Amino acid sequence: MKRRQFIAVLCGAAAMWPLAARAQQPAVPVIGYLSARAARTDGPMVSAFQRGLGESGYVAGQNVTIEYSWGEGQIDRMSELAAGLVRRQVAVIVTSGGERVALAAKAVTTTIPIVFLGADDPVQLGLVASLNRRGGNVTGVTMLLSRVTTKQMGLLR
Repeated sequence: MKRRQFIAVLCGAAAMWPLAARAQQPAVPVIGYLSARAARTDGPMVSAFQRGLGESGYVAGQNVTIEYSWGEGQIDRMSELAAGLVRRQVAVIVTSGGERVALAAKAVTTTIPIVFLGADDPVQLGLVASLNRRGGNVTGVTMLLSRVTTKQMGLLR
């Protein structure tokens, strides 16, 4: 009789194993994409963004979800759209369309990481504390074109 009970318990555990394994799957991270432009004009940026995610092992719809928020050229809507991404509790906010979009995102959250691409000085704009140590939840890439050009001209002389 003990043998039959042992087999019954073993079969029951084997039947429950897929349910337990499924329950322990980690949640799919959600990336917020905030743009001042329209979806149709931001296509090349979105394609490059998705390609970069793919190179890092993230595929939209499989192991990451992307929530898009489009400003449609209305920069005054950025704070509202950024607040919507914060309410959805995204893991990170990626901004596109200029520094004003990153500033709008920074204004609504101090905890969610924000990634930006800009051409102006992020320290002067108030996005980061310094180029060496960002000092907050905002990071990104900047071109610093005016400073680089001045330095290049100095080196040429």
